[in-house]
Parts: sequence; structure tokens; C-alpha cells
Amino acid sequence: MKSLAYFIYARKSTDDDQHQLLSIPAQIDELRTYAQKEGLNIVDTVIESKTAKVPGRELFNQMLDRVEKGEAQGILAWHPDRLARNAVDAGRVVYLLDRNILDDLKFPTFWFQNTPQRLFMLSIAFGQSKYYVDSLSENTKRGFRQKVRRGEFPGVAPLGYLNDRVNRKIIIDPKISLVVKELFEIYSKGNSTCKSLSLFLKSKGIVSRGGIPIHKSRVASILSNPFYFGYFRYKGEIHQGIHEPLITKKLFD
Repeated sequence: MKSLAYFIYARKSTDDDQHQLLSIPAQIDELRTYAQKEGLNIVDTVIESKTAKVPGRELFNQMLDRVEKGEAQGILAWHPDRLARNAVDAGRVVYLLDRNILDDLKFPTFWFQNTPQRLFMLSIAFGQSKYYVDSLSENTKRGFRQKVRRGEFPGVAPLGYLNDRVNRKIIIDPKISLVVKELFEIYSKGNSTCKSLSLFLKSKGIVSRGGIPIHKSRVASILSNPFYFGYFRYKGEIHQGIHEPLITKKLFD
């Protein structure tokens, strides 16, 4: 009987780095050790740094296409959640197993055989992976809503402010804030344009990447941002913030 050929598949998301225990090199090391121990015939190693929350992983899809062409009959991965965290990718893997195009999956952390019972358990593992992603997203949204209720802006501090990551709050930038305040004062006189103000910011050393003057649309965004007088926008609504205002409401108006 001809031995099965396997692909090694290692994946690490770029958007959830802190929650992942094994880096790609660590996965590869563990999987190759496992393959050697089990005597698996490895024909190729596929490495991907991309989230599995949504379909569309290029290398993953190419690997399954190669499975359908008969280049390999099995896949070795660290855990089922490395293969799929969405219903579309999970469904494709299960369907390949159902048709015996994909004969086997192996995981150091999960026991699998291509039987109805183990396919059911695999589907549960895929479902748990999707549930983790969904609950993580919902918990993140809930955390944002709680921050908003407390008056904390859930985002990157605007120009003139800094994100204090140690104390988890937004503070005034002692240098840039003076320039931003002057920007409002100049504009309030009524004889400046966003383009001239962009040049003013450049004269103060505040530019975009590459030393290019800040675009006039961004200047307009700064001048219309309620954050500077103590409020902030979130999902189309204005909320009072707990951060220190940079200017008065009168100057903003």
C-alpha cells in the first residue's frame, strides 16, 4: 500500500499576535519532529501569516487545490484552528475528507481519523475556533462600548495628544499641542485656508510621511474634531470625554 503524502501547514495571524502561543518557527519545529516520529512523507511545507477569521487565504487555498490535484493526501498542522476559523474554509476541508480526496489530517494537539465520529469531532473543533473568533470580536466591541461610557476615546490619539499606554489614557503632547492650539487660533481669525495652514504646520515640523505637507483634508478634519474641546465622535455620535481639552468650545466654534 502506497504511503500517504502530507503537506505541513503552519499559520500565525498578524492581528492576534499576543494570544498565540506558538510562533511559526516553533510550529514548524514541532510538526517536523512529529512527522519524523510518525514516519510521515512530507512533500511540502506551507507557511502563512494571515488570519483565518475570513475566507481568502491564498496559500491555504493553493494547498487545497494541490490536494485536489493529488499532490498530497494529508495535511499536518498544529491544531484544527490553524486550518480554519470560519465556516467556508472548515466546510471545504470537511468536504474534501467526505469525498476521500483528502484522506487524513494530523495534529500533535488533536486526535483525528477519517471516520464519521471523528469528522463530527473535527467539525466541533472548527466550530469552537469560530466561536473563539466571534466571542473575541464581541468582547472587543463590548470593551469599546464600556470605554465610551466612561468617557474614554477607544482609538488613536489625534494630533496634539499621546496614547499613554502605561496608564491607558490619552494625554496632551506638551510640544505638538502648542502648535495645534495655534492652528485653531490662526484659523479663527478667518483669513486662512486649509492649504495655508498645512504650510504653517510644515513650518513647525509637522508633516506627513516623506516630508510632504499634511493634506488639506486632514487639516479640515483636525479643525472639525470635537476631541480638542473635550468631546469625541464614536459611531456617528458625540460623547463627552474625560481627557483634558486643548482649546475652549468658544474657540472651536
